[in-house]
Amino acid sequence: MTFLKKVQNAKDIIKEYTSRYPKHAVALSFGKDSMVLVHLMKQAVGNVPVFAVLSNTEFPETLALRDKAIKDWNLNYKEYVFDNDTSKGVEDCCRTIKVEKFKEAVKDLDCWFSGIRRDEGFTRSDFEYIEDKDGLIKVNPLLDFTERDIWRYTAINNIPANPLYGQGYRSLSCKNCSAMEQDETETERAGRWKNTKFEGGECGIHTQSLRK
Repeated sequence: MTFLKKVQNAKDIIKEYTSRYPKHAVALSFGKDSMVLVHLMKQAVGNVPVFAVLSNTEFPETLALRDKAIKDWNLNYKEYVFDNDTSKGVEDCCRTIKVEKFKEAVKDLDCWFSGIRRDEGFTRSDFEYIEDKDGLIKVNPLLDFTERDIWRYTAINNIPANPLYGQGYRSLSCKNCSAMEQDETETERAGRWKNTKFEGGECGIHTQSLRK
């Protein structure tokens, strides 16, 4: 699929599922992928509801981008904040407590939109465009985008990006569980929970039921 076809496919999915499920919203982490997704959704259907689940350990650069995006894009935005227990170290950072806060964010929704992509890492290779998890629909319009596609769309549309990407990060969460790229052979998400058994893995938002 060409880049332009991927963009059109994403817009078609967005139009269909925002129409099918009026109680919807898009999750925004202020990473490169979710910024592209929000831009695409605004292009396809207008000013959709947006929510973010953020910790008290976010990078200052992430919070600065949040403030800019909310203002410049006039976002219909709601934020949920949780406190990380940093005493347990990197391995437990942004895990169970984040999932619980995410459940709160989607409890009144029928459908939410995510910016995940298949090629980010081993945990996402078998995800589908549409996932039904205990009655909550998750839509992944960017699933077949590559990392290059994301940066291409970002450049073409002048989407603001977190400056931490320019410092060597490829995948961002909070400042405790994100690490810079260390080797060119690493997968994109290798910096998540670096040097733990969860390295390159998931916090649970995309693998667990958010209805339970």
